[in-house]
Amino acid sequence: MNTTEDEKYHRRMQAQSPKEETICDFADYPKKVEQKQSSSAPPNPLDVQVGGEHYKGMKIQPVEFITANNLGFLEGCIIKRICRWRAKDGLKDLEKIKHEVDLLIEMEKRK
Repeated sequence: MNTTEDEKYHRRMQAQSPKEETICDFADYPKKVEQKQSSSAPPNPLDVQVGGEHYKGMKIQPVEFITANNLGFLEGCIIKRICRWRAKDGLKDLEKIKHEVDLLIEMEKRK
């Protein structure tokens, strides 16, 4: 991470309150959506997650780690699944990880 990215990351982490880390707090969801839509600046994509909350409470999101380390497609899939398996698809994610590791090994053998 360069200095600017590091500063942005730390500001984003400081701005989050414990309430935002709550996985299933939908009580004021319509209000939050309305507030976000009314603001002039578009939301930071790292602050928005479509289809769940399994990455939002992480200190660093898998996409940030994957991008910062220039990982390939299969490596990225493995990282995202290992980070979320307890919060999302459980054993199904672990099975997918095994398959993706086997695919990665096969692709490396072909080089």
